[in-house]
Amino acid sequence: MRAHLQQLQGTYTEALGSLREAETVLRQELPTHFSRHALLIYGNYAWIYYHLANYEMVELYLARIHEICRSLSSPKPYSAQIPEIHAQKGWSLLALGFRNGEEAKKCFQMALRGDESNQDFQAGLAISVFASWTRSWRTDLWKEAKHLMEAFLCSQPQNYEVKVHLASLLEKRDWWRSKVLTMEVVQNSLSPEDLRNAAKLCKKNFLSKAISILQQAIALAPSYHLLHYDLGLCYKQQMEGASRERKDEIVAAAIESFKRALNENPQSVFSRLALAQMYGEKTPLYAEEMYQNLWEELPRVSRRCQQAIYLHWGDFLLHKKGLKQGALEMYEAGYLILGGHCKEWQQLSGRLMKLAEMFEEDSDRNQAEAVFEILRLRHHFQ
Repeated sequence: MRAHLQQLQGTYTEALGSLREAETVLRQELPTHFSRHALLIYGNYAWIYYHLANYEMVELYLARIHEICRSLSSPKPYSAQIPEIHAQKGWSLLALGFRNGEEAKKCFQMALRGDESNQDFQAGLAISVFASWTRSWRTDLWKEAKHLMEAFLCSQPQNYEVKVHLASLLEKRDWWRSKVLTMEVVQNSLSPEDLRNAAKLCKKNFLSKAISILQQAIALAPSYHLLHYDLGLCYKQQMEGASRERKDEIVAAAIESFKRALNENPQSVFSRLALAQMYGEKTPLYAEEMYQNLWEELPRVSRRCQQAIYLHWGDFLLHKKGLKQGALEMYEAGYLILGGHCKEWQQLSGRLMKLAEMFEEDSDRNQAEAVFEILRLRHHFQ
């Protein structure tokens, strides 16, 4: 997956290095099944060398692919229906984001056709259906994900990745069981990602526990930027209702966490936005400079990041500078972005509704009606 990302970024030398590492690990861990798993690596080699115009190496790796396919009695010279390949693609898609859940599901379904008893494939299918549900909230996907995860955990109760996702699935419908599953993950898993997901489930009702879990995860993976980012979000939530003295201390802790997140991943738009928001509590001028820098990068970031920038910039204009009209322009621009993320869209919708109420309180009916028109407009062309 790392090689694929490097390839997309055009850093072909680094991508080749990542492929060599993957090939070495594969030879060490799966010596008897190396060829079955190597097809994907060899295909990537060929593609990268093609971009580098090294056609001799392209031919070399195509020949290796052809030889493997022939040994597997594949009817096609350069492809073979190997379950492991489909599963690798499925896991890679999930690693790139739960937005790829539907595509990952197809990969694991293909893999299971070739090996229906493979527990790794079963776990992948269950998680990919859960991933699809998190993007659509469809009842049929909720039921399918629950069935798949429950069935899988009956035979594999120690799979804490599936267990924490089941806990998330049940959070609003069976809170007690969700809590029990979450605590099992916290007590037994050594996976930083599992612990991170468990902390998210604790954050709403057990904030101090969530902080403790994230600190536990950071001890396991100190360079994982999302752990520091999530810890910063917990501190940010802790600020609500805190005393003046305590608030200053919490802001400092949040700033430190977001700075750590940025040190590990300088390109993270969300970490930069969160850090700017925290600086806004103490040094608004510096926060404004950070927002302006992000504003200049707007055309180069994803639609979700664009939504988030408009959202945070609007909040800053409204709450730190008292500019309702400026905030309206930001919220409107973010709200009307198509193809973003439902979370940011809902937040922007809420901000617009709140702004409409503020205009009505100021007896500015025209502005309030303009906001309602924006809300109607999005639904009209959605």
